[in-house]
Amino acid sequence: MKFEISKSAFVAVSLFGMTVNAHLAAWHEAMWCLNGNTGKEDPNSYDIVSPLYQLSFRDWWFHHVNRCDEFPPAAGKFIDLPAGGSFRIEVASNRAKTSLSYNGRDTSSWPDGETYPEDYNEAGCIISPNLHAQNHGRAAGTAFAISYVSDIKQVTPQNLVVFSVRHNTPWKREIYYDVPAAMPPCPAGGCICAWGWVPNGCGQPNMYHQAFRCRVTNSHSNTPVAAPQPPKWCENNPGACTKGAKQMVYWNQLEGNNIQVDGRDAAGDFKSPGYNMKLGFADGAQNDIFTGPASSGGSSSSSSGGSSSSSSGSGSKTNTNTNTNTGTGSTSNNNTGGGSTTSGSSSGGNTSPSTGGTGSTGAESPAPSGSSTSSDSSTPASASGGNSLTSTTTPRQSCQRTRRKRRQEERMKRALGHHHHAMKRSF
Repeated sequence: MKFEISKSAFVAVSLFGMTVNAHLAAWHEAMWCLNGNTGKEDPNSYDIVSPLYQLSFRDWWFHHVNRCDEFPPAAGKFIDLPAGGSFRIEVASNRAKTSLSYNGRDTSSWPDGETYPEDYNEAGCIISPNLHAQNHGRAAGTAFAISYVSDIKQVTPQNLVVFSVRHNTPWKREIYYDVPAAMPPCPAGGCICAWGWVPNGCGQPNMYHQAFRCRVTNSHSNTPVAAPQPPKWCENNPGACTKGAKQMVYWNQLEGNNIQVDGRDAAGDFKSPGYNMKLGFADGAQNDIFTGPASSGGSSSSSSGGSSSSSSGSGSKTNTNTNTNTGTGSTSNNNTGGGSTTSGSSSGGNTSPSTGGTGSTGAESPAPSGSSTSSDSSTPASASGGNSLTSTTTPRQSCQRTRRKRRQEERMKRALGHHHHAMKRSF
């Protein structure tokens, strides 16, 4: 009964007539339903932007309600997720309002291609674009999750783990999401990722849930992600938050919900479970989602032929949800494994830590200039040569290597001694 009361209160707010305004979705060439649900090229598609509300699990899961989950991305298209870096997504009301149509002719820094003041604020609700917020500070937050399977039919709420969150989004068209440095590589066929958003009131209390193909690059760890648990409301009570790996937020559907809230939050608004600290979702990479410490030996997915772009110029990258992009970097369409980094600096709020420049379609490569994103090929040759001697080694070289080996052994002994002493003190 409590849930019905809360839901009714939200429905009353929806009487503002928000449904006449275009909704928003995340866009990338590796998404399901890029061209809508017709199977034909459509630069003006918008089938994926419809919100999900009071639907059966079958219908809301990956937007099956209008068969969007039946139209996968083109072969070879992935969102590249550089471990320890960041990737770029566009949020818009229509594909035409992104760089994926008409060479970006109808885009602006905002999701609907229009122009608004940087301090955009509406006492009721901003409805153009339909941000479900009164201002930037009230934007609920969005998230990306990953499932380490290659078949979308094998993805479940129990194996789909939130790995990146961006507070105070959606706002501007471009969003950069940070990737945990310890992300393990995906299987050969890649992973399935999902984007989610639960608006903070300001209209119908719905949610968004859509699918992408993705793969982890620059991986250096094989430690798997943990089984995610449902998030819990924990505003101003961190001890009540779900610790570690979390599921996405599934709310206000006929079935499959994993959270229920009632009453008002600390600001006096009706509670809305979003991707923010009210549910214990920190901004940025979710570094607590693994089963243990990072383990060496991870091998990155190849990014050759994928949909990511590596910057070939210099520029600075800014989180465009608070400021417009000030970068001057140019981009290339395909990452061939030897990406170069930019030399610019970051500015503005919530900037992503990736060292790559601003890409035109997808991931930013954090790899050093001239190196591959594959961890196997990024190891310097001298590091893999060990101390073995070849037939061309001279006596002098042999002596020098022997001395170096002894010094290394002495340093290791001293380091182990310090570690052992620290361990004893910790107990």
